[in-house]
Formats: sequence, structure tokens, C-alpha cells
Amino acid sequence: MLDAAARRLIDPPLNRLGRALARRGATADGVTLTGLALGLVAAALIALGAPGWALVPLLASRLADGLDGAVARATRKTDWGGYLDIAADFAFYGAVPLAFVLADPAVNGAAGGFLLAAFYFNGTTFLGYAILAEKKRMETSAQGIKSLYFSNGLLEGTETIGFFVALCLWPEWFAPLAWIFGALCYLSGTLRLIGARAVFRG
Repeated sequence: MLDAAARRLIDPPLNRLGRALARRGATADGVTLTGLALGLVAAALIALGAPGWALVPLLASRLADGLDGAVARATRKTDWGGYLDIAADFAFYGAVPLAFVLADPAVNGAAGGFLLAAFYFNGTTFLGYAILAEKKRMETSAQGIKSLYFSNGLLEGTETIGFFVALCLWPEWFAPLAWIFGALCYLSGTLRLIGARAVFRG
């Protein structure tokens, strides 16, 4: 819901930094993989019981996630790069809830399982919409210039990162926050399904 507004604020500085990195030989795929590695380090710290320390690599990971597209635009965009980016994003989004479950399975297990199932459903509606949009040659740049069609939703990347930051700051609230955010993910996916029915049924 907030991604379009956030992109208008962050894209100009990201594009400048992306051009600077490209001039120094950075590649978009390299930045994507660096972001994934940082995200997995954050998840490992959470699983080891240090969610506060996880904030630095977590936020650095999301900075890299924004920079890979900026580097690609400054060099050469490829379908593979877009594919790698979305796969890395989904790996990161799944790793963080799993880490909280591993940190305290008895307290966080049920809520974490519910949240991961909600992510799975919401991600499926997102990717399925992108496939159908490609078949119909639909285009949008509301969430920035992307390699695939980004349908909007109640919860998007900005909200998810804010949620992860909150979990790291208040890990004792993981279970109630996960139940709430998971329910909102199901709602977001359901609303996307309803919108897709109106667009693609004919």
C-alpha cells in the first residue's frame, strides 16, 4: 500500500548511488546476492537470540534490494536479474519468520507457521497476477520500474520491512504481531484475487 509513495522518495537517491556503484564495476546480480546474504545473516542472528543485532544486516539487505535495480538501470537490465531479485526477496521474507520460530519454537511456532502460510498465499496471488498480466501485456510503474508486473496490495514491501523491524525491536511480541500480520496478508491476497477476477475473467 505504501510502496508507490515510498518509491517516489527513495528512487532518486538510489538511482544516483546505483550509477556510482555501476561506475565502480558493481553488477546488479552481485548486489542482489549481497542483499540476500545480509538478509540471511540477519535471520541467523534472530535464530541465535540476537534480534537487536539483526537490525543492521536486515536494513542493509533491504538497501541492497533497492540498489540492485538501480545498478541494473545504470548498466543492463535482464530478465534473469529480475527473476533472481524476486527469488531472493521471497527467500528473505521466509527466513525471518522461520528464524523467530527457531529462536523459540514453543512460543512462536504456531504463529510463525500461520505467518509463513499467509506469506505463501499472498506471494502466490502476487506472482500469478504477474504471469497473467504478462500474457495480456499489461504494464505499470506505480512501484517503480520492475522486471515483472507488480500488482498493488494492502501489504507490500514497505509494510513488511516495517513489520520485521518491529519484530526485531520487540521480539517478545512476535506471536501476536505474526497472527495480526498474517491475517492481513490473507486479506491482501484475497483482495488481489477479487481484483484479478474483475481484470482477467473475460
